Amino acid sequence: MSAPPPDMIHPVAFWFLRHGETDWNVQNLSQGNVDIPLNETGLAQARSAALLLRGKGIRSVISSPLSRARVTADLAAAQLGLPVHVDEGLREVAFGVKEGEPMADWFQHWVDGQMTPEGAESFPSLTTRAVAAINRCITRTPLVLVVAHGALFRAMRGAMGHEPNVRTRNAVPIWCEPPVNGAKAWTLTYAD
Repeated sequence: MSAPPPDMIHPVAFWFLRHGETDWNVQNLSQGNVDIPLNETGLAQARSAALLLRGKGIRSVISSPLSRARVTADLAAAQLGLPVHVDEGLREVAFGVKEGEPMADWFQHWVDGQMTPEGAESFPSLTTRAVAAINRCITRTPLVLVVAHGALFRAMRGAMGHEPNVRTRNAVPIWCEPPVNGAKAWTLTYAD
């Protein structure tokens, strides 16, 4: 398979799972690279997601290294009888000085590429990193389950031809299918 342009995801279907809920999610705080653990609700959500993923033909599980994603991946992989592989490229975006701050007006400006908080990764840079990570992940034995983060999936949504700034639900699997019959956008289907 020839390499796609750096902003294009290989046309290979895969599953995506955002980590379960954390206390900072409940408070609408930007987590970024702060390693906030799952709360009790998040653990229950991850267990439920693991059950939804049984029988889907998943053969590879790849996770962000941050514990909220890794624990979610571990619970899913245990149900599937698979090991978890970690890809550093799936790490959540660094929000710099905005980590731990409310997700406020600044967030849309960041997604639009109009500003980047001090010490943060820009949205275009996140998109390039996310696409490269997904392209690495989907070269593994199909079908692949990618377990990662909300801002990272926003970048992927943009690369898939969708409005990027849409909140991804915690621990609900998303079936991601490449465009067919000349369509421009991927099909994204929640599995609940």
